[in-house]
Amino acid sequence: MDEELRHAKPIGQSNALSRAILRHPYLKCLEPRIRAIQTAIDSGEITACREDGRKDDGHVAYERRHVYGLDLKEWAKKIAPTERPTFLFDEIERDAHSAISADSYRALKAAHDAKVQQLAAAHERIRELHDAKNSAEAERDALRVMVENLGKQAKSVVQVDDRSETSYQHMVAALLDCIAGNLPNIEKHPSFESEAKLIDKIDDFYRGYRGLSKSNLSRKFPEAKRRLREQDT
Repeated sequence: MDEELRHAKPIGQSNALSRAILRHPYLKCLEPRIRAIQTAIDSGEITACREDGRKDDGHVAYERRHVYGLDLKEWAKKIAPTERPTFLFDEIERDAHSAISADSYRALKAAHDAKVQQLAAAHERIRELHDAKNSAEAERDALRVMVENLGKQAKSVVQVDDRSETSYQHMVAALLDCIAGNLPNIEKHPSFESEAKLIDKIDDFYRGYRGLSKSNLSRKFPEAKRRLREQDT
C-alpha cells in the first residue's frame, strides 16, 4: 500500500481539499473514494481525527484528516456492502455472506474441516484394505502354485517305492510344520488358523484333482507327520 501511495499525487495545489485528494496513474478508483470519504466526514457520517488520534467534533483541516479503521469499516459496509478491502476486513469477514455471522461461519468451517479429515481417514482405510486384499490374493496364488507343482509331481510318478514315498511324506510334514509355525524362528502362516482350514482351502481350490480331496488329505497329512516323527526317534 505504501508503495502505491508513493505513485499517487494531489489533484491540485489551489486549495486544501485539492491537495488532500490523491490521483493514481492506474488505480482509477483512488480519487473518487478519497472524495467520498471527505464528503462523508463533511456530512458527519464519519468522525475525523488529527494525526495524534484524538477525535475532534470541530473542523479538521483536509490535509490533516485521519479516521479510525472501525469507523471506516462500518461506513464502507453501508455504502458498498459487497466490497471487502483487505486492509479493513479479515479473511473470514471477506468470505462470509451478509446473512451469516462470523461465529456461524467459523462453526460451518470447523464442521467442513472435520468432514474433510473424516473423508481422508476413510480413503486411507480403503487403501489399507485394498493392500491387505492384494496381499491375501498373492499368498493364495503362491499356495496354488505350490500345490499345483506338488500335484504335477504326483501325477508324473507311476510307482513310488517306499523310500521315495517316505521322502515325499517328510517334505509334506516339513511344509506343514512351516505353515503351522512349529519350527524355530518361523511364524505361523496368517491365512490358516489350523490344519483343517488348510485342508479345506486345498480341497476348495483343487476340487477334482487326484489325491487332493479333503478325505485323502485328512488321512495323508497325519501319516506324513507320523513318519517324520518316527525318523526323529
